[in-house]
Amino acid sequence: MRNNNVLGIVFSNMHDAVLPGITAVRPMGSVPFAGRYRLIDFTLSNLVNSGISKVGIITQNNYQSLMDHIGSGKSWDLSRKNEGLYFLPPFTMSDELYAGRIASLLDIRPFFRNAREEYVILSDCHVVGNIDINNIIKEHISSGADITVACRRGSAPPLKDNLIMWMNAENRIIDIVLGQCPASECDYGVGLYLMRKDIMMGLLVSASSRNQMNFDRDILLRHLDDVNIYGYRLPEYTSVISSLGSYFKTNMSLLNTDVRESLFDPQRPIYTKVRDAAPALYGLHASVGNSLIADGCFVEGTVHNSILFRDVHIARDAVVENSIVMQGTVISERTSLNYFVLDKNVVVKAGRALSGTEDFPMYINKGTVV
Repeated sequence: MRNNNVLGIVFSNMHDAVLPGITAVRPMGSVPFAGRYRLIDFTLSNLVNSGISKVGIITQNNYQSLMDHIGSGKSWDLSRKNEGLYFLPPFTMSDELYAGRIASLLDIRPFFRNAREEYVILSDCHVVGNIDINNIIKEHISSGADITVACRRGSAPPLKDNLIMWMNAENRIIDIVLGQCPASECDYGVGLYLMRKDIMMGLLVSASSRNQMNFDRDILLRHLDDVNIYGYRLPEYTSVISSLGSYFKTNMSLLNTDVRESLFDPQRPIYTKVRDAAPALYGLHASVGNSLIADGCFVEGTVHNSILFRDVHIARDAVVENSIVMQGTVISERTSLNYFVLDKNVVVKAGRALSGTEDFPMYINKGTVV
């Protein structure tokens, strides 16, 4: 289905603060995931699989790696003569002014004026999920909503700007709380909003004229009574990245076959940048079990319950368990690694023993020599 009447806007830097180490050199959208993907791959794939062929990516800082990964958008079929993919860097220089959705959306008003699409879908990059946006669009139109907010039912993630909502029998949102996480199950937003473009622009200009810059508080909460705001509970598997611990657990959950099958649905594939490489090579003394091993890896030691990205070298007599090892990292001989996240191009020298815990995994910065 082609949704040529819907424009996609992706916030690549929203929620950078929840992964301060990993996002120090890249935006949230460019955070590596599952051995070969970036978090933005899920957002872009969800849009493309729903027939949305015009997508703008709002960037703030550290977006070089994001541009290198996405390129012209060819991997997502967004490299087109007309429409396709647009990078939207900031016009303002102040991070304070650019911190919220309202300021960044107002910055790209010329982009909206030139767009012919009637509807706009806004999406963050901190959610891993294979979401059928077609169903959200259909529900939005049939309900007569002015704004539809995608949400999940369950325990809210510990985000300081959480959107907690209550809905009536028709799924209209009747109350909103920001930041507070109830002890019981609740409906919480996942940073995905659908609305008509003219309604969005009117609300943005009105909020900005009053120096109101928080989208959830100053648009959704303030207009509950005079704007039809509806919720849509996502039926698909989704996981919100809200901390290093949740990032670790979401990655490790892919070692479960059921989770992989629900996330990587062949009817709605998750696209990413293709990098051809030789298959992983295993030495005579290698022992590998229940792990995801990317192309280009050379494993001579032991790897259990772990995820290895491309071109990782595990030396003989090294033991890697319950860990995530990103591209280009070298683990030397007689090294023990347990409950760790190693960023790209880390070198762990011989004889080191590094251990975190399941509830508190440890992280090593990109390019570090241990």
